[in-house]
Amino acid sequence: MDRLQQAIQKARVERASRTLETVRLTEEQRIVPEDTENIWTALPEIELDSKVVMRNRLLSYQGGHEAAPYDMLRTKMLQQIRTNGWRRVALTSPYSGCGKSTTTANLAFSLGRQDDLRVIVIDFDLRRMGLAEILGQSGTHSMADVIQGKVPFNDHAIRYGENLIFGLNYSLTYNPSEVLQSRRAIETLEQIEAVYHPDIVLFDTPPLMASDDTHGLLKNMDCALLLAEAEKTSMNHIDLAERQLAELTNVMGIVLNKCRYASGAFGYEYDAY
Repeated sequence: MDRLQQAIQKARVERASRTLETVRLTEEQRIVPEDTENIWTALPEIELDSKVVMRNRLLSYQGGHEAAPYDMLRTKMLQQIRTNGWRRVALTSPYSGCGKSTTTANLAFSLGRQDDLRVIVIDFDLRRMGLAEILGQSGTHSMADVIQGKVPFNDHAIRYGENLIFGLNYSLTYNPSEVLQSRRAIETLEQIEAVYHPDIVLFDTPPLMASDDTHGLLKNMDCALLLAEAEKTSMNHIDLAERQLAELTNVMGIVLNKCRYASGAFGYEYDAY
């Protein structure tokens, strides 16, 4: 166990060193080309059906009282992102059913309501069409097709509003582990970032304990949020998943999802602010 802790600590120190290099980037290196806005607006824009929004619990879609938990999570995320110079944020869970994709979608809309942020959301859970189904979108290709060069990202991506882009899966991938752990996956991601200059990239990634799909990919993430299901995910599974994450990337935090609590549990009503 001591050796495991030492290995985890060594990995954290190495990532911290890389993070410091990112934070030291000069303002000149952070300049975004003037045509970036045109590149974003060239993507097809979508509108969500109100019935889909209600049925799939997209609570942060329009903001307000019900969006409060996601807005609070957004703010805590942004504080860490800005402090550490992070950009790539993965969302994962010990196993399926923890609400990972729903949380990703709600965080995306919460972040998208901040006009000064450009956000890209990529569904790398290639064994399912989670985000596409939650958003009520249909199409032909998947992010695996983008990685493998079968379709350009600009022909596959869709846009909501002026500052939120989604890369979804409309079909299943039968060799996701090989696709996600390939060199082309990282090269594709780097190309997307170079063209669109996002402030944040959210990744819906596969559950940690279901397969090895995520393990190679997470090493290229700046940080990760771990989603657990209240009253169902055991503490042993949370602890094991956190240890696995810590070996691969920075653990931003653990989110206990699907909680049940009475209104006003935090002492104030959201509408009072």
